[in-house]
Amino acid sequence: MIEAWAAREGWKLGDMDTFAYAVADPGALLIGRLDDVPIASVLAIRYGESFGFIGLYITRADLRGSGYGRRMWRAAAARLEGRLIGLDAVPAQQDRYMAMGLRPFWRNIHFRGVPRLAGVPPAGLELVDATTLPFNVLAAYDCRFFPVPRNAFLTAWVRMPDARSLAALHNGRMVGFGVSRPSGRTWSRIGPLYADSPEAAAAVLWSLAAAAPDRAAAIDAPEANPLAAVTMTRLGLEPGAHTVRMYDGTPPEVEHSGVYGTTSLEAS
Repeated sequence: MIEAWAAREGWKLGDMDTFAYAVADPGALLIGRLDDVPIASVLAIRYGESFGFIGLYITRADLRGSGYGRRMWRAAAARLEGRLIGLDAVPAQQDRYMAMGLRPFWRNIHFRGVPRLAGVPPAGLELVDATTLPFNVLAAYDCRFFPVPRNAFLTAWVRMPDARSLAALHNGRMVGFGVSRPSGRTWSRIGPLYADSPEAAAAVLWSLAAAAPDRAAAIDAPEANPLAAVTMTRLGLEPGAHTVRMYDGTPPEVEHSGVYGTTSLEAS
């Protein structure tokens, strides 16, 4: 149901994304009902003790303007009370979120297409299935680019049905990480994509895309890392729409220079 609502808004979720959200934070997905019929949703996912993210904020089109969306927002904010809250807003809704106390900080540019790159990683770079690494190694790398540890989410994300996760290693040290998961019949959603260099990011992305040759790749590249969009363009991906990353406080300190693709627009 949620996937269908999102599709009508033009959002391409991974086929099993909501499964990972439920594993990471049971109860994060709130559903509003009218006469026992679902009419609205919002994802208010908690990470650790200090961070939260809002997504999938949808009210059925024929009932918008009736106050149901505002009630969903209040429920989400209450669930995340005391935490820094982030979200990715479509430009048309930016002013609305600013009125709710959030501020814009950077854009995430949506890129899509079939990456062009020789299928040989840079010299000395090895690509391996990320699930074969010790989990503490994977979690420590993720923590460089995400505000707080998210072990439950990360475990579910890399092991979603039909998902593929890759780690880039150089001399045994992890220097890149990416996850791809199917989205319908024609797309692969890629995210996160983290790397210590544009070359490592490109190698991981190309390899993830090559594993699903019948699907085009889709990724959201944050302008907080200027090299992210440059790398996507060099790979031949086409830019499209964008969202705006917003927070209700000071943005968390992470290594933005290594974030080439957000995990998902719905859950950061």
